[in-house]
Amino acid sequence: MSPTPRAERAGRGRRLRLGLGLAAAVLALDQATKWWILKIVRLPEVGSVYVLPFLNLTMVWNRGVTFGLLAGDAWWHASALAAVAIAVAGVLIAWLARAEDLWTATGLGLVLGGAIGNVIDRLRFGAVVDFIDLHAFGWHWYVFNVADSAIVCGVGLLLAHALMRPKPERKGEE
Repeated sequence: MSPTPRAERAGRGRRLRLGLGLAAAVLALDQATKWWILKIVRLPEVGSVYVLPFLNLTMVWNRGVTFGLLAGDAWWHASALAAVAIAVAGVLIAWLARAEDLWTATGLGLVLGGAIGNVIDRLRFGAVVDFIDLHAFGWHWYVFNVADSAIVCGVGLLLAHALMRPKPERKGEE
């Protein structure tokens, strides 16, 4: 038995609120950590801070997208990347408004909050503030931030959910 249209609308509303609330929480945490790094730790002046044997705080101004791809210093570059990210955020919000389950709403909320956090950096600074430097056995991962972590976790959740959820039964098949 399928839910009534009213129940379906209510469910979508709850999922939209969940996703937008999660996006707001990610955005707030991302911007708070970047403020802390820039104003309290003053990482651009310090350069790098040892935290744990596998973790440093290292200042990187990422002028590209993921892993520094498409980096550029032209006057229009940061604005162009921000415009693309804003368009992607619009698509994510539209998808979130139609999310069919909590897993999708959660994944989209994580990605949306992270994307908006990095857009704010591009518009404010012309680059994204990256500072988390994980390393082990002489190997360093790309320096990243809270927004990047949320995006990766959100995309991972969306992929896992898409691959593991049961296939819906089609009418007429037995």
